[in-house]
Parts: sequence; structure tokens; C-alpha cells
Amino acid sequence: MEERNLQIYDNRTYRQGLIAALGCSTLWGIIPIYWQSLKPISSEVIILYRITMMAIVCFIGSVFFYGFKNTVKPLFTDKKLVLTHITTGILITANWSLYIWAVNANYVIQTCMGYFLEPLVVCAFGMIFFKEKLNRSKKTALMMALIGLGVMIIGYREVPLISLGLAGTFSIYAAMKKNIKTKPIQSLFYETVFLMPIALIIIIKLETARMGAFAVCAAAGIGTEAVVKFFLLLLSGLLTAIPLGLFSRAATKLPLVTLGLTEYVSPSLSLILGIFLFKEPFDVIQFSAFALIWIGLSFFTYGEVKVSQGNIDS
Repeated sequence: MEERNLQIYDNRTYRQGLIAALGCSTLWGIIPIYWQSLKPISSEVIILYRITMMAIVCFIGSVFFYGFKNTVKPLFTDKKLVLTHITTGILITANWSLYIWAVNANYVIQTCMGYFLEPLVVCAFGMIFFKEKLNRSKKTALMMALIGLGVMIIGYREVPLISLGLAGTFSIYAAMKKNIKTKPIQSLFYETVFLMPIALIIIIKLETARMGAFAVCAAAGIGTEAVVKFFLLLLSGLLTAIPLGLFSRAATKLPLVTLGLTEYVSPSLSLILGIFLFKEPFDVIQFSAFALIWIGLSFFTYGEVKVSQGNIDS
């Protein structure tokens, strides 16, 4: 398959795309370290700053690449675009919010499961909402994922709501983005610009009431470290935009199968961090559930490779 792909993607393009994809997945995989480094700032305040800084960074990037007029005009001329991006903005913000809260509440391993499940949930949504037909490999992958969830539910006698919430919100977001043709950096700007005024008002109120990010750090008695943490918090928008830009670059230079495979690097790295750096418990129940999901992902990947092989041959 690799030789066939290189007939379409030359060595230089393929290498650039692979570096971008691995860079994106690596950043997404290790970013829990960044979110945890912002403690004692609360997850709620971090989310507000992330929305605000994301809108600012993406606005600057969109104006730089596409011009001020092309960035702003659609907000006033395309009502359908606005409504769609308000909805997707709420979904991705819910996903971000749950993820940041989970990381800072020491549920990194559950977030990993959510992002391992996400491609399989996307397949299920495709079958349910877009009437897409699933091949045998995808059906097997979904079945293994369901069994893995069953192990978690039976073993702990509770539903892994964080994992399902992350997988569900991102899958619905991906399904809605299916027919959106807006450039990625513009799209993310539109998704955050409508929420930014609300976030900014709350930030101002919190900071003036000495309940915001800087005040919390100062009250913790960490001295100059408070300034460092506040500065790091202001980078949250940029640290969201960089991996997105790398992912978009990779998507234009790699076969989809290769791109999909690199996406598993992110939750794998986060899982390692959760176990060995953050010392989260990882018992036989979790291991069994992950093992079943990994087996399912193996079938999923095999099926995607076979489909890609068939497409290339045709």
C-alpha cells in the first residue's frame, strides 16, 4: 500500500505531511501537562480564557491568510453559516470544557478512552444519520467497542460518562462539519467569536472581583510563578490553533488512512501520562476495556486500509 500511495503522494509531500500529523498528535497527546500546570486556576476560568484567546488568535490568523474582508463579511451575509457555526461552537466548547475539567480532575485515562472511541462513534453516526453502510471490519470494531464499554459498566457498575461525553460531542461536531467548506482557521474563529463576548464579560467580572486567574494565583502565595501561570494561560488559544493548523496541513498531504492511524498517537501518549506521570489508577477492568477497544481499532484500521487499497486500484 505504501508504494502505491507514494505514486500519488511524492516523497517530499508525504514526509512533510507525516511530520505535521505526528507533530499534531504529539501536541494533543502531551497537552494534559499544560492544562495541569495551570493549577490552581480553576477549569471554568481556563475554559473562559481559552474561548477568548482562541477567537483572538484565529481572527488574527484568518485576517493574515485571507484578509479582513473575507474573514468578517460572511458573519453579516450568510445567516445559515452563522447558525451552523454557533451550533458547532457550542458543541466544540462543550468538548473542550469536559476535556479540561477531566484532565484537571485527574481523569486523564477516561479522556483517552473517549478519544479512542471517537472514530468508532463517528462510524456509528455515519450509519445512523447518513445511511452509510459499514463493512465487516467496521461492524467488528463497533462490536468490540461496545463490549469494552460493557466491561467498564459491569466492572464499575457505572457508565463512563466522561469518555462517552467526549466521544459523543466530538462525533456530533464532526458530523455537522461534514458539509462545511469554510477554511479551518476561519471556521474555528466563527465557532468562538459568538461565545467570546460572554466569556470576556465573565472574565472581567471575575478578575475585578479578585476571583479570576491572576487573583487566584496571587492568593495561592506562589509569587512570581503567578505571573508565569497567567502568561501560560494567555497561550491557550495559540496552543489550540497550532495543532489544528498542523492537522489541516497534514490532511492535504497524506492519504486518509495514514492520517487516521496517526490520530491514535494522541490518546496513547495521554494514556501513558495518565498512568506514569499523573499516577492515575489503571486496574484490570480498565486494561480489559482498553484491550477490547484496541482490538476493535485494529479491525477498523485493517478495514480502512483495505478500502483505501481498493480505491487506489480502481
